[in-house]
Amino acid sequence: MSPEQADNTNRESWRPERETKAQREWQPGQPKKERSVMVLFTSTVLLGEAFVIAFFGLMLYGLNQDEGGLWMLIGALVFALITGAAARFVTKPAGLVFGWIIQAVLIASGFLEPFGFLVGIAFAAAWWYAVVKGKQIDREKQQRAAEEKAWRREHGVEATDD
Repeated sequence: MSPEQADNTNRESWRPERETKAQREWQPGQPKKERSVMVLFTSTVLLGEAFVIAFFGLMLYGLNQDEGGLWMLIGALVFALITGAAARFVTKPAGLVFGWIIQAVLIASGFLEPFGFLVGIAFAAAWWYAVVKGKQIDREKQQRAAEEKAWRREHGVEATDD
């Protein structure tokens, strides 16, 4: 019997062959890790922005083929990749600052094509809303969790996961 087969004999039948670290360490009744709504909102805005920036680059290429359109396309695609990668760093304060810088650059893209002003302002408004409302919802979630924990402790009720 190989070591792999010996390892599989102790495995529950419902478990997949390969598990992530989180799956291996999970125990029944373990509380879920809280996720930030602000991170969800802001990363969604940045990823949506990355797609729009890529298509904006294609538009610039089509309108300026003879006047450096290829460089505009390459620059827009690089900027789209940077914007998409920035979505990973919104958990840190520097990531939010970088997000604001991305919004300013997108608004400034209106100097290449006037429609960029409209798109940039719309995404900046979406970014502002994602940051402000996301932080507000996160604070409310933390407050509710603390109040629920205090209530459960006061009434002698054990925490249960749904």
